[in-house]
Amino acid sequence: MKLFRFSSPATFYPLAGKMIPWFAVLAMATILVGLYWAFFETPDRLGGTNPQKEYYRIIFIHVPAAWMSMWIYLVLAAYSAVGLVFNTRLSFMMANAAAPTGAIFTFLALWTGAFWGRPSWGTWWDWDPRLTSELILFFLYVGYIALHSAIDDVRRADRASALLAIVGLVMVPVIFWSINCPDPNECAALHQRSSMSNMESNILWSMLIMTFGLWMYSFVAIFMRLRSIILHRESDTTWVKELVAKENG
Repeated sequence: MKLFRFSSPATFYPLAGKMIPWFAVLAMATILVGLYWAFFETPDRLGGTNPQKEYYRIIFIHVPAAWMSMWIYLVLAAYSAVGLVFNTRLSFMMANAAAPTGAIFTFLALWTGAFWGRPSWGTWWDWDPRLTSELILFFLYVGYIALHSAIDDVRRADRASALLAIVGLVMVPVIFWSINCPDPNECAALHQRSSMSNMESNILWSMLIMTFGLWMYSFVAIFMRLRSIILHRESDTTWVKELVAKENG
């Protein structure tokens, strides 16, 4: 029951401040380890009928970024739903703080995918199901941010953008299905079918470490943004005024 006290912005604000340095250290350490492992401990080329050379290392950024883009959207939709059901201010604030980070990861997945596509497929872009669904996810993030910014009343903005986030949740299983389509003839695409079971162990471990590092980074970015949102929205409360007065000496 003690955890419920952190559902208040006033109590979560200092907790987030204490956790940010720990997540930052974990993010920096694991990303550095993951990048080192990806560049120096993995094969020079992938096998298969169409072996790919050094540029395949883009996957160590592309795949974790794509995973994080879907994961953060699930978090965004979950907090939006909690905010709508229980009318908790911190839930709406958390969703609002997560959206820009999710948009950045989605853009990174699209951008690195384009760099992968040029040498692999001979094109920067193709309207296959996987690319298109990820692009729609990026537009959902941008739409959420734009809708929230367009409404002056914060409570109305929270509810309207939360509804959009929940409706857009349908895109996450669509993206997953497009990547893991059981019948290649039903969803013809330039992407290879996702498979971790046959992946070389060094490639798999470096990819998982990179994913963990980006996950830790997302905590840092979201909590820092959340603290700014809390201060802005709670600026008229006594505890914020006392905090500002204390920091100003």
